[in-house]
Amino acid sequence: MILAIHWSHAAPAMTAAFLASLVEFVEALTVVLAVGGVRGWRGALTGAAAALGVLLALVAVFGPALALAPLAWARLAVGTLLLLFGMRWLRKAILRSAGVIPLHDEESAFATETEVMRKAGAVGRGFDHIAFAAAFKITVLEGVEVVFIVIAVGAGGVGLMVPAAIAALGALLTVVALGLVVHRPLARVPENTLKFIVGVLLTAFGSFWLGEGIGVAWPGEDWSILGLIAGFMIAALACVQVCARSAGHKGAVA
Repeated sequence: MILAIHWSHAAPAMTAAFLASLVEFVEALTVVLAVGGVRGWRGALTGAAAALGVLLALVAVFGPALALAPLAWARLAVGTLLLLFGMRWLRKAILRSAGVIPLHDEESAFATETEVMRKAGAVGRGFDHIAFAAAFKITVLEGVEVVFIVIAVGAGGVGLMVPAAIAALGALLTVVALGLVVHRPLARVPENTLKFIVGVLLTAFGSFWLGEGIGVAWPGEDWSILGLIAGFMIAALACVQVCARSAGHKGAVA
């Protein structure tokens, strides 16, 4: 029974951590590629590496600290934050799928950042602090959301922190490998579809752990997470159609 409960938590948790991390690291990669292409790779890669070190330190410090809190209180706090966080992702994904707001364009973001780097001044012979700062900043900004998701899904149950962290690391390695191969923004990644799925997963996890924190007896215990995922997915797809009709667009998850 313990093993079944563990895996019913672990599989969705790892999926959420992997997909969310994949989206955030793709966005960070776009800026790092622009910085490195214009101002040189030494400062860009050093800045990105330093930021990853900071993010790993945050996980190492706050992950175990949150695990020391009483499980009910931890689930109540994390469930509330995760629910709000997931709904924010899901809202944007629904509006983009319905055509209400434009899709995120990695090629456009790459061109914008490239122009910013070109206007930042000439590249000197020494260490490029502008490149370091730009790469460090974007990696930290995107990575903080990854850290939050890893800690949040990891704190929801016993033994979930390691699977969530492994999934996030897998996403990082995937993006780095693709970046090394193509040397261009990963514009073909279906980013809004991934955000849609992650939004559903985080909202479902947040609802489940918030419910457990206030004493809700979920039918089927841990397996009810799958029911929540299905329910939120159906509701979100229905919202896409409603928003599309309201805005005069034909909605589809893009």
